Amino acid sequence: MANSALELVALIVTLIGLVGTAASTGMPMWRVTAFIGENIIVFETRYEGLWMNCYRQADIRMQCKVYDSLLALPQDLQAARGLMCCALALGALGMLFSLVGLQCTSCIQNNDRAKRLVLILSGTMIVMACICVIIPVSWTGHVIIRDFYNPLLIDAQRRELGEALYVGWVAAAFLFVGGCLFICCNIPSEEKSPQRYIYTRNSDYTMYTPQPPQQLQPQQLVMLPQPQPVLSRYPSTNGTYHSRYPSVRSGVAYL
Repeated sequence: MANSALELVALIVTLIGLVGTAASTGMPMWRVTAFIGENIIVFETRYEGLWMNCYRQADIRMQCKVYDSLLALPQDLQAARGLMCCALALGALGMLFSLVGLQCTSCIQNNDRAKRLVLILSGTMIVMACICVIIPVSWTGHVIIRDFYNPLLIDAQRRELGEALYVGWVAAAFLFVGGCLFICCNIPSEEKSPQRYIYTRNSDYTMYTPQPPQQLQPQQLVMLPQPQPVLSRYPSTNGTYHSRYPSVRSGVAYL
């Protein structure tokens, strides 16, 4: 029952992390204009994301433009696109596999070992999705911080960390927790392992040694006495039977 509750918690946490990953992938707020030094134009903000650039002015809605060429993008942005898409795919597949292996579902019946293996596999995929999220988010954050303190860049070229990066870090944390719960709840413990008996040398038991087969002695024949013939009360002569009653022969009765 405890494992079933933890599995449901892991499923909910993983779902939150997957939603956060999708939001971070689609949000254009990865790089935000830094209002420092001579950059005093605060009524216009520029956002740079994985798929588009956006401008937002005061009292005017945000205007966005999709990148025209993929090959013209920097390497970190291209890698971030691929890794975030891989994270979404792995997270979605991990959640689908976890639904098959949950104890409250009947997709796999009478096979607890198969359910544990499915949940361990789904947890591994979710942890891999977490890694795919944390790499581009941290890489982009490192590039932003490096360029911010680069003296060769002017103030208008410097950027700050956007909201999408923080959402990505939080989503990666949720994915990591969900994947670890799926894995840890289904690892067989030592208490459930079969008991093993260990025999020491100082035991009172001795080894059984088989004895050689004994040869059977021939039994002596015993001569039994022959049965005596039983004399009948009415002996017969030449196959005739003497009776106390008279017999009739050719119409003559003998007394």
